[in-house]
Amino acid sequence: MAHAPPTPPPTASVHSKSISHMSADGYLQPPALAIHRPTRRNTTGSTPKAIAPEPDELESDIQIHAENIRRERMSKRAKQQQEAEAALTRETEKDSTPDVVLVGNLIGEDHVNYVLMYNMLTGIRIGVSRCQAKIKRPLTDEDFTARHKFSFDIVGNELTPSAKYDFKFKDYAPWVFRSLREDHFHLDPADYLLSLTSKYILSELGSPGKSGSFFYFSRDYRFIIKTIHHSEHAFLLRILRQYYDHVKSNPHTLLSRFYGLHRVKLPRGRKIHFVIMNNIFPPHRDIHETYDLKGSTVGREYPEEKAQKNPRAVLKDLNWINREKTLELGPEKRALLTEQLRRDAEFLKEVNVMDYSLLVGIHNMQRGNRDNVRRNTLKVFSPDIPAHTPHRKKASHSHSHNPNTKTGSTSPEAMAMRRAIYRTSDPKRLDTIQLPDGSDRQQHPSIFSDRQHFIFYQDEGGLRATDEGNDDIDTIYYLGVIDILTPYGPFKKAEHFWKGLKADRHKISPVPPPEYSGRFMSFMKAIMRGGEGGTHFKGE
Repeated sequence: MAHAPPTPPPTASVHSKSISHMSADGYLQPPALAIHRPTRRNTTGSTPKAIAPEPDELESDIQIHAENIRRERMSKRAKQQQEAEAALTRETEKDSTPDVVLVGNLIGEDHVNYVLMYNMLTGIRIGVSRCQAKIKRPLTDEDFTARHKFSFDIVGNELTPSAKYDFKFKDYAPWVFRSLREDHFHLDPADYLLSLTSKYILSELGSPGKSGSFFYFSRDYRFIIKTIHHSEHAFLLRILRQYYDHVKSNPHTLLSRFYGLHRVKLPRGRKIHFVIMNNIFPPHRDIHETYDLKGSTVGREYPEEKAQKNPRAVLKDLNWINREKTLELGPEKRALLTEQLRRDAEFLKEVNVMDYSLLVGIHNMQRGNRDNVRRNTLKVFSPDIPAHTPHRKKASHSHSHNPNTKTGSTSPEAMAMRRAIYRTSDPKRLDTIQLPDGSDRQQHPSIFSDRQHFIFYQDEGGLRATDEGNDDIDTIYYLGVIDILTPYGPFKKAEHFWKGLKADRHKISPVPPPEYSGRFMSFMKAIMRGGEGGTHFKGE
């Protein structure tokens, strides 16, 4: 006998829109899902539940989900790649200017020293980058004697990329020089590497210096790569800790700033040591006169007839005296410069160094750059010139950026911060004199962001001349104590003896460090405004 289907529970409401059909036993089916799956038969009157999907259906769902994720990732990567290509295109267009250099000769592929330059810059790029990639840590005693070696060849390996040429590179005390660059010389690491290696462009002076060393300028004229003798390299390593301590205690030091010490070993065993240093002279200002001053007057004259034909000639002590030159500095800057020179000379005496000199570059602001002393275009490197400000000279802003500084800011807060830096950055303050706030350096900071931290480089990258009222006058001095790696050893002692037979042994250049230091300071005080002049330093 046939039975009628059971009547649905009274509490269940039937809506044709939400319920697709009834099951064979008369119970309601759950609402339809996007993917229809079989349900377990309800024999207890409880709410029906969907049974687990079959393995092949689950795998299909996972594949669909994974495909969606892949599409999203590919879309994101494509967008990032487009943005990177656009940025690279903009950078290339911005940097599509011809390869020109400010001073010296461009080192092209046909240059005799091209391979050396390539090896130097490749080693710097890899060595410095590897050190910078590590987390910063305090220095240890071992850091001052550390040596990191790299081997380069056309194949490359897990430590070094492939290179055009086979050579070996050694990086000396990389952590110490990293600390010097970042903590004490305020160089931005990326800025440093970009300046040297963004393009393999260096310029070389036409001939080696008196010591036989070659000088190479970075493309933006900001850094100098100088080849040095093995004895100078060994001496720098020997005094590195003392040099580091002196810079740490005297951040406004005028001594040469060493940013790195390296060695390249070419095939057939030739080894070339070199240092990376600051360039005292700026890229945006003509240097109208250059002097190398030691306080010695025997043999210390560049022929004036040659000087008239060569505006880039480096003149010497007797030229300065005969031209009746004076360092035009008011009381404040005169006191600051004298004290810093005294400290630096005292340090050099302690490490037994002599034969150093004060390099002085003079820029006459009235003449400006109209003489075109360098005879090369400055388009690539000339920074933007701000609009003229009444009663102020135009000054250049930096195109180099340091994340820790706001070079172009002229807000009261920024100017107060700069003044605070000058007052507090030196553990042994030069004196309690606060430099005047009304000078151009407050309106227009130094062309390079790292220079604005230092008293003697904060006025357009140099030191602005002042009158007796400490007001600015139209001259900028670019100053630095150079050639500080010559100890008073047996060779210099012999030179002192032989030159002393022909001239006053107190006026010749090679004299013992204590005498050299005292004479150097006496000469510097004499040639500043208010001094007695340098005439009495002349030799017989």
